Amino acid sequence: MKKLQILGTGCPKCRKLAANTQAAAGELGLEYELEKVTRVSEITKMGVMMTPALVVDGEIKVAGSVPDVDEIKQLLA
Repeated sequence: MKKLQILGTGCPKCRKLAANTQAAAGELGLEYELEKVTRVSEITKMGVMMTPALVVDGEIKVAGSVPDVDEIKQLLA
């Protein structure tokens, strides 16, 4: 099971990244746990300075942008 984390304060871009990530994981048929990290102190502890960010199994895959579903599928595969 993959651990997917969306790092962001809940802005529209953060919500879009969460939706795209869920769609990508669903299309790939992945078992996953999605966690939304909204506290700025937790986000900066993870080394992210620009949100939104996508973290997969503890590895930062995207920061400061919202990739589309196909791009996220490539990051998750």
